[in-house]
Amino acid sequence: MLLGDARHGKLLGNLGGFARALRRAGLPLDASRIALAAQAMQLVGLQRREDLQAALEAVLVGDEAHRMVFREMFDVFFRDPAVASKLLAQMLPSAEGKAEAPRQRPRVREALAPARPQQPSAQREQAVEFDACMTADARRRLRHADFNALGAAEYRLLERLVRDIALPLPRLPSRRLRAGTRGARADWPRLLRGAARRGGECVELPRLQRRREAPPLLVLVDVSGSMERYTRLLLAFLHAATRALRRRDVFAVGTSLTDLTPAFASADGDDMLAATAAAVEDFAGGTRLGECLGTLRREHARRLVGRRTLVLLISDGLDTGEPGVLQQELAWLRRSSRRVLWLNPLLRYAAYEPSARGAAALHAGSDAMLAVHNLASLEQLAGSLAALLGRA
Repeated sequence: MLLGDARHGKLLGNLGGFARALRRAGLPLDASRIALAAQAMQLVGLQRREDLQAALEAVLVGDEAHRMVFREMFDVFFRDPAVASKLLAQMLPSAEGKAEAPRQRPRVREALAPARPQQPSAQREQAVEFDACMTADARRRLRHADFNALGAAEYRLLERLVRDIALPLPRLPSRRLRAGTRGARADWPRLLRGAARRGGECVELPRLQRRREAPPLLVLVDVSGSMERYTRLLLAFLHAATRALRRRDVFAVGTSLTDLTPAFASADGDDMLAATAAAVEDFAGGTRLGECLGTLRREHARRLVGRRTLVLLISDGLDTGEPGVLQQELAWLRRSSRRVLWLNPLLRYAAYEPSARGAAALHAGSDAMLAVHNLASLEQLAGSLAALLGRA
């Protein structure tokens, strides 16, 4: 167990290596949190492994989605001094050695992967270091890089970065009421309770006003072959950016309709992607959007809440079904929701026009078309949604 290395004076160094491994796995750690972790180790002591794990978890984990990643990393790192020294050799430039590949979830496995051999300076200038400590230039370049033009290492890095992009939907007046100082309706129960406390006298007239809530969200994600490069990144983005919503329904659209809402209930993004891969049987196939919307209308129409639902349709518009069916189902979807927004990765082309039959039907049947082809477009998505919903 790694805790035994305290007699050699390597405990703080091992803690630093452990923290760096967590950062590579996607946990947002800074120097202050690592200092608190060192204090927590001194307070709880090194007698019980469970106490140390609970103390470090309380300090280093600030998000439920990162809890399982921390626990798996802790089990691997604080297990055997030999294993720990090999892992530390990967994290510290001065150390040498090669660690055994642990059988863990992708984020943990990639964080503990051996470092790649040193490259010549000419190649190193073009390479992207797969680390949480990216340079500003690398981040700036990735913000505008097309998802479809990324290398393998860049793609894995971007999959982590998209989970940190926020998507705060604007809060709109809902049908629910709450106590307030303004409103057309009087709060009679509160009025009577106040009068009873004051001997029957009514000092003020309490009122009820509408609550402001984010609208219910329905997401339709195209999982066809032409969208294969975008789907995984967008699923990771939507899972992290919309998990705070009170109501969120997600469906995969391909040759058939697949309900991904149970998969999105998982707090961990890797578990969500694994459950999605197991649920979708027609991944990288064709797209029959009209037939899928017909299934949505017949079997899941209750997911659309009283014409208040915001629908995000993520597709490139390369539909293989009948355009007439798609037009009919889009007309129903638009009547049953607040807004239907088409998020199209092909807008990366400045001269793009929805000239294909399916794309033309989508363009005519949606309220707006927005780009989702790089980090910059995802960061601008929240402002675009607020502007569109503000006109509702």
